Amino acid sequence: MEQDERLKERMANIKHKILVMSGKGGVGKTTVAINLALTLATKGYEVGVMDADIHGPNVPKMLGIEDSHPDVSEDGISPVFVPPRLKVMSLAFMLESKDTPIVWRGPLKMGAIKQFLSDVFWGDLDYLIVDLPPGTGDEPLSVAQLIPDIDGAIIVTTPQDVALLDSRKSVSFARALGMPVIGIIENMSGFKCPKCGEVIDLFKIGGGERSAADMGVPFLGRIPIEAMIVESGDSGIPFVLEHKSDAADAFEAIVDRVKEMVEVK
Repeated sequence: MEQDERLKERMANIKHKILVMSGKGGVGKTTVAINLALTLATKGYEVGVMDADIHGPNVPKMLGIEDSHPDVSEDGISPVFVPPRLKVMSLAFMLESKDTPIVWRGPLKMGAIKQFLSDVFWGDLDYLIVDLPPGTGDEPLSVAQLIPDIDGAIIVTTPQDVALLDSRKSVSFARALGMPVIGIIENMSGFKCPKCGEVIDLFKIGGGERSAADMGVPFLGRIPIEAMIVESGDSGIPFVLEHKSDAADAFEAIVDRVKEMVEVK
């Protein structure tokens, strides 16, 4: 019960809680989560990122903080700070090596997530962005049930039919739990040739928007494929901080729409 009380107290100091989900892996969910968080931080908001992908905790790698470690004090576990106003917690900080696998069943994963919410000293935050693993298994269910007053879920998809099918399952999952769906983002939506400027639909285009319309949820926007997004993720410097590009402009518009939808509540 004591842990439950701490969890409620921690979460009461956070104004907005947003889950970033995907129906399947490989659609750029973590890229969206960290760039969303950093964009909000650069706009003056106090932001936290909780990496709830227990088996594939990649947030520290993509933020360039793999070698950092949280501090522990009487207040709890202090998340790793990333300028300008970002706090990060991930199981990756606790592993002996980058190659150590997490071989856990459901109860252990739920216990870790509960500890991230109750024992991490998040402080006063405007936004907590939770990066969930793909699918609708233990971790998404645990987070959805443990965090009070969730503002909603952002669902990331790519335009292929198989990704769209799984994104629809994520919408249904959120609805089954009574959780609002903030909207769908279509990632990897078209590739502009850097030489001639022609847009090539490598993975089709527009499927995310159609899926949002079919499911009756908002469509937040589409992010084109750009080589620098991959490079920035590997280098630990999120693309919204380093580049002016079509993708960065598209993402800025998406973040403004998310803010507008969440803050009017």
